[in-house]
Amino acid sequence: MDNSKLYSELLTNLGEDVNRDGLQKTPDRAAKAMEFLTKGYDQDLDDVINGAVFDSDNDQMVIVKDIEMYSLCEHHLLPFVGKVHVAYLPEGKVIGLSKVARITDMYARRLQIQENMTKQIAEAIKYATGSSSVGVVIEAQHFCMMMRGVEKQGSSTISSMMLGTFRENAKTREEFLNLIKKF
Repeated sequence: MDNSKLYSELLTNLGEDVNRDGLQKTPDRAAKAMEFLTKGYDQDLDDVINGAVFDSDNDQMVIVKDIEMYSLCEHHLLPFVGKVHVAYLPEGKVIGLSKVARITDMYARRLQIQENMTKQIAEAIKYATGSSSVGVVIEAQHFCMMMRGVEKQGSSTISSMMLGTFRENAKTREEFLNLIKKF
């Protein structure tokens, strides 16, 4: 079925007249918007990385922080938005910095829960770099908590996934967490 027809049915079921001036093109626009917001389903990790992994003798922490993230809650189809912070300890390879943001977008552009997305990003960075030590922290505001339900406007959710040294070594984890707070 044509997705714009589904949106037309939805609007009609809400009691709207899809032929009124402001709604005539809304079903098409909404279908295109949903297709864009869920384009992560059509992406493949290897294609996103696109060979941008490079040999390096660096073994010091690499952090990409404050990556803007927009996703849709799989429970209510409402947005959650925030920032993603990613770190890894290179083990002979580094990844192009923009690829960290592209990996984040690939998982964010799916119907999602924050907790799973945090793990998916960490495992993708581990796979891409070959590093056993990866840390990911996501800070987000969930519209399903802000616009409905408990209606808590100032609430935010923080999730983390620590792999390898980030999990096992408190000093490494602390360095990462302190660095994402600065600047």
